[in-house]
Amino acid sequence: MWELFVRSLDASIVLAIAALGELIGQRSGVLNVGIEGVMLFGATFGFIVAQTTGDYTTGFIAAIAIGAIIGLMHGVFSITLGVDQVVSGMGIWILGFGLTTYIGNPYTGPLGMARIDRIGGLSPFFYLALALIFLTWFVLNKTSLGLKIRSVGENPEVAEVSGVSVNRIRYLCVIVSGMLMGLAGGVYGLSYNPVWNYNFLMGWGFIALALVFFSMWNPFIMFGGAVLFGALWQLALSPEFILPGVMSRYLWRMVPFVITIVVLVLMSTRWFRTHWGAAKPEALGVPYKKEG
Repeated sequence: MWELFVRSLDASIVLAIAALGELIGQRSGVLNVGIEGVMLFGATFGFIVAQTTGDYTTGFIAAIAIGAIIGLMHGVFSITLGVDQVVSGMGIWILGFGLTTYIGNPYTGPLGMARIDRIGGLSPFFYLALALIFLTWFVLNKTSLGLKIRSVGENPEVAEVSGVSVNRIRYLCVIVSGMLMGLAGGVYGLSYNPVWNYNFLMGWGFIALALVFFSMWNPFIMFGGAVLFGALWQLALSPEFILPGVMSRYLWRMVPFVITIVVLVLMSTRWFRTHWGAAKPEALGVPYKKEG
């Protein structure tokens, strides 16, 4: 049972860090549905660099760096050029799926390095995730920078008039967002499941996207949701630990995605918009062009 708990936390860490990156971007008004693509880039480049150099730190730096580059690219399309953010995000996902399959194919197989040491029986990234979640909450709610981020996500016109550079804040957020998504991919490929294969994330980026909406853009609720989905995913892999013989493991693997679909459908209902719509950044997904 302890092993199931630990593996569930390991899965939740990946989801939490990726969703945290998306949350930061969305609070500034920029939507990125291509989380899966950014994570694939981070996981693949991190895996290749770590295996080539034999150093985990270099691998994680590579994962974060490629995430920052993809985040910047999304910013150029969605902020500067005003491209539809959903289209830009889907392009990142498709590019990530295709390019990482080509680049990573020669490295198919296990990482071949000693596993990262645990601290108190838990992954060191669990403590990092907790620190990042608290730091994000603090910055967004207790600092002037957080006020600027929230203001450009709610009403960029008013923020600009108040002296806030909307584009500068949004670029900062999408780059940080990409870095966290790349890190999440690196954690997946170097710690949680250090065996490279094409599309080995299996839709986790879309679960992370749903977690942001599920959380009402609150980092702490988001982490709770990540733990829930992490447990569901691990249960899907090893259902015999809790409910032996109840259902095929392949059906269990559908459960997290079914819940994701239900959450997203619920978000689109009038009831949800009436009761919880105020939590959504008002300018989310809306390009901003400075007048004059």
